[in-house]
Amino acid sequence: MRNLQSDGHLQSGGRLRPVDLARAHGLSTQAVRNYEAAGILPAAERTSYGYRTYTPRHAQALRAFLALVPGHGHQTATAIMQAVNRDAAEDALRLIDESHAQLLDDRRTLQSVEAALRDLEPVPQERGEMFVGPLARRLGIRPATLRKWERAGLVRPRRDPQTGYRVYSAADVRDALLVHQLRRGGYLLEQVAPLIAQVRSAGGIVPLESTLHDWHARLSARSRAMLTGAAALDAYLTDSLSLKDL
Repeated sequence: MRNLQSDGHLQSGGRLRPVDLARAHGLSTQAVRNYEAAGILPAAERTSYGYRTYTPRHAQALRAFLALVPGHGHQTATAIMQAVNRDAAEDALRLIDESHAQLLDDRRTLQSVEAALRDLEPVPQERGEMFVGPLARRLGIRPATLRKWERAGLVRPRRDPQTGYRVYSAADVRDALLVHQLRRGGYLLEQVAPLIAQVRSAGGIVPLESTLHDWHARLSARSRAMLTGAAALDAYLTDSLSLKDL
């Protein structure tokens, strides 16, 4: 095993206990151990008594992970750190690229919502045009999801008197499209309900401006968080590569 004092500037701070890492980042010692077990941190050295000892490199890994979470989410941040720690930097970079692609897609979704609301016109209650199966396929979701939205009051299809099948009118289809877009934007069902109610009354975009502004702000915060995470990860990658040269 690598000597704890042999890693140059990375190890200049000496040995760190789990509690040292935990206190520095407002975590519990169990959380630190869990992060190590998950591969987010490199494996710790052990003393002759079996106690874990960490180094400044572990602290740097923890900083990188915690910086990645706000922009990429816990699951992706974990996968990124696992890839780095198993010397699969290309896998880590691919995961980062995928997160950026998702963020761009979310921005396009927001633009679509804004465009849909700008063009919103009152829709007459007319005979339904779609059944649950075709509408689910159009949205790329399961029919069960549409039924869940119905129970939440987000879509209100009528029932065909002869077959009992759900029939979605043009207004229902519009509502389902907006629910789908808002859900992709990160909104919970209980947050979507009042928006759909406003859309049904054809109130236009004005009553929704604060919600759309908040959506923009959250996307911008995610983008900035990705920059912060990238800087922390780059520092960890740079020092990890320098270890290989020792």
